Amino acid sequence: MRAASRLHVPSSRAAPQNPDVFFQAREAANPWYLATPAIVQQAMDRLAARTGRAYHLVDYHGAPDAERVLVIMGSGAEVTRETVDALLARGEKVGVLQLRLFRPFPMEQLLAALPATVHSLAVLDRTKEPGCAGEPLYQDVVTALAEGVSAGHRPALPRMIGGRYGLASKEFTPAMARAIFDELARPALRNHFTVGITDDVTHTSLEHDAGWSTEHAETVRAVFYGLGADGTVGGNKNSIKIIGEDAGLHAQGYFVYDSKKSGSITTSHLRFGPHPIRSSYLISQASFVACHQFHFLGEMDVLALAAPGATVLLNAPYPAAELWPHLPRPVQETILARKLKVFSVDAIAVATKAGLGKRINTVMQTCFFALTNLLPLPQAVAAIKKGIEKSYGKRGSIVLEKNYQAVDAAISALAEVPVPATVSSTKERRLPVLPEAPPFVQAVTAALIAGQGDALPVSMLPADGTWPTATTRFEKRNLATEVPEWDSELCIQCGKCVLVCPHAVLRAAVYEEAALAGAPDGFKSAAARWRQFPGQKYTLQVSAEDCTGCRLCVEACPVKNKREVRLKAINMAPHAPIKDRERANWDFFRTLPEVPREQLNQDLVKDTQLLEPLFEFSGACAGCGETPYLKLLSQLFGDRAIIANATGCSSIYGGNLPTTPWATNRAGRGPAWANSLFEDNAEFGLGMRLALDQQRTRAEFLLRAHRGKLDAALVDGLLALEGRDPAALAGRRHLVTTLQHALADASDPELHELAALAESLARQSVWIVGGDGWAYDIGFGGLDHVLASGRDVNILVLDTEVYSNTGGQMSKSTPRGAVAKFAAGGKQAPKKDLGLFAMSYGHAYVAQIALGGDDSHAVKVFREAEAFPGPSLIIAYSHCIAHGYDLVHGLEQQKLAVQTGHWPLFRYNPAVAETGANPFSLDCKAPSLPLKKYAYNETRYTMLAHAHPEAAEELLHEAEADLKERWHRYEYLARSVHGWTADAKEEPHA
Repeated sequence: MRAASRLHVPSSRAAPQNPDVFFQAREAANPWYLATPAIVQQAMDRLAARTGRAYHLVDYHGAPDAERVLVIMGSGAEVTRETVDALLARGEKVGVLQLRLFRPFPMEQLLAALPATVHSLAVLDRTKEPGCAGEPLYQDVVTALAEGVSAGHRPALPRMIGGRYGLASKEFTPAMARAIFDELARPALRNHFTVGITDDVTHTSLEHDAGWSTEHAETVRAVFYGLGADGTVGGNKNSIKIIGEDAGLHAQGYFVYDSKKSGSITTSHLRFGPHPIRSSYLISQASFVACHQFHFLGEMDVLALAAPGATVLLNAPYPAAELWPHLPRPVQETILARKLKVFSVDAIAVATKAGLGKRINTVMQTCFFALTNLLPLPQAVAAIKKGIEKSYGKRGSIVLEKNYQAVDAAISALAEVPVPATVSSTKERRLPVLPEAPPFVQAVTAALIAGQGDALPVSMLPADGTWPTATTRFEKRNLATEVPEWDSELCIQCGKCVLVCPHAVLRAAVYEEAALAGAPDGFKSAAARWRQFPGQKYTLQVSAEDCTGCRLCVEACPVKNKREVRLKAINMAPHAPIKDRERANWDFFRTLPEVPREQLNQDLVKDTQLLEPLFEFSGACAGCGETPYLKLLSQLFGDRAIIANATGCSSIYGGNLPTTPWATNRAGRGPAWANSLFEDNAEFGLGMRLALDQQRTRAEFLLRAHRGKLDAALVDGLLALEGRDPAALAGRRHLVTTLQHALADASDPELHELAALAESLARQSVWIVGGDGWAYDIGFGGLDHVLASGRDVNILVLDTEVYSNTGGQMSKSTPRGAVAKFAAGGKQAPKKDLGLFAMSYGHAYVAQIALGGDDSHAVKVFREAEAFPGPSLIIAYSHCIAHGYDLVHGLEQQKLAVQTGHWPLFRYNPAVAETGANPFSLDCKAPSLPLKKYAYNETRYTMLAHAHPEAAEELLHEAEADLKERWHRYEYLARSVHGWTADAKEEPHA
């Protein structure tokens, strides 16, 4: 569309059109569409003149007298071109026709480019449109050729078939392209085929020889296995730049991530060589394999891609001369069978000594260059250090020196591993899931965890996209080198460590002493410190194999050992020596009876932490600030929760395959969870509420209509006003269960319908969950609509003040002065006050919480929000790895956020106004610390202070002014709102 400018004649656009002219107006645009292909080609020609890279609307590559041709768009064309070259060398008459413009479809150019000799043609689409006669590109090509024949431009139609490949970036290799060419040579062609999968349901798939390769022998193919946040991917990206710029070689990198957040497995596929690299697919035969985490060797087939004679680099905690006995038996067998050369380095020891913690990327990168000789080593080291300066220069000279020291120490720490002639190990790789896992988990989930999902046939996957929950409990990732250990004598049983545990690996239980019968040796217990449970026992237990070692539990513990002040009631201990013991303890702990919910005071932290979490062992980052809130939600309401989750971090660690952390209790109840998009998640959740209300209305109608066929007391109980306290909820659940039993054999169609709707008669808790990118930005309009609706829904905003899941972009929640993507010079505008906006409606419950600021306040808010009979909004401070500091300090940062006034704690409860009191409660003290005490602990602020100190100081000053203005506004609200007055604000909750 041409620009609307005051330099031109004023105009009106997008005016609503009536039926009298709409048709003609659409046709009036025809000349512009007809002209577009030529305009695009002109732009391609200008690019060719400047760069030498020539492109056309349709490019043909192959034999001029080709008999079999593939038509394709996108990256798959390079794979097909590579395949065509290999087949041409064998004398086959094949070709590939690549389209670079889809719409307007270049019909004339396609007819001109396609050789007249073609008798069989396949069109590949990287999409699936269920129910259509064929995918879009296939249909357009068929139409173009049919019109060409009809117009006399071609004598006859070739045989034509369409197929699907590469959905969701599924691998497409030369072997798969060759399978399609082979199909085109058959007497009878299979139309609407698939390639790259095994379709054993509708039998559309073509078989291919996975071992067939077209890669150049001189190409170095390297595969690296790392752990998210250990720096592997960043180091490899720097290696690509170094080799491409300094070695004069062609370079390529593909990076594969699993479904977890930080702490996930990353696989880097790098190619280097003297010839152009067109191989847009992953490596299957690697000449170099690096394993950056030693425990991977016991969990996955790290050497599966190693070619015979390949070089292997291991990050190992053992000297090279002593490493062989520590390798699992399958690893030893592969090394001997393929005659692999093995080298090792204790990268963690080198990095730790240099002050880098577990960031081993510079160590492993240096070893890679030392072993591959892609550059002379002195030149490689200089280039690595130059890359370090470019990557970390803004973080100060201390960070640079630590990385330089690690590079220099890496080479001397590298050594070749002596390889004996025989296998000596008896160690096996551990199973992907526990043996007691359900059949689906054993067959499908286990394959996904083991990285074998590509091999799963169609028949093994759920057709409706519904996957089982509570599957993380069968995974046991064993990520932590240190795990919490409980001092039962020192512990005051406050529950704080359990509350803040991001992965729900710490659990507490109170039980009768008789339940200890059969406990394993070393199972700890202490006298329970609850008045309502006299004579009972208490245990704090860790699931060591699920722990990520984040240490937040230790930081949260308020008790210190007076004899040795460095120790608390919970302390970190090496995982390996206690692994087997704690596995047995955990298995026994899971058999202990639960305390009935109605016997607990759920306003107390220590009581809520006796409730079983129904959100456990997620794939979130170690030390995540979001997941403790979700875990608390699941403890309080999980057995009756329905959750609408916006796309973001909470959808990745909360619902992404292969495993699901949303769990079930012993009665088989748990949260129902569904993921929606950024822009419509609030409406998605509101729809759930409306549907539930309709179901309940219908169920109540049927109860009344069939009152005479049911127990009258049961009907009256179910039609009575529903209470919201734990005892009332438990009573209601009992009535619903009684009704379900009574209707189990009902033959009346309406009673059968009532049985199906019975669950709607129990209180359902609808939660709409998402991050600040959703709530403040993209989904804000929907959130506004839901708040305005007045419906009984609960909204939880996990506020990290940045788009955490997509690399740390600025959101409207990002504070002034913080550095983020799209705010490299520090955000210039203040943080949006979402809470103040929501309070303006007057009928919504609104609260702002921070577990590190006041955990009792957070628990109270969750309870009040869920009990409120209308919309509620909880804005929860969530520290994040994107903030740029060790998350072990996350709780302290939350506390500082409250103390500096950056994150005031408050509640706005319209129900309080009905008593004549002020609905707004400011639940924290006035700011007592300068903002820099909080901000300058985080890299997102200090980066700017290092790079542009004057700008940082000015933004910090403005940010402090923002906080003061907001605090005064809140103070005013706390003293006088809509005629309510308060002489003093309510005291913070203890």
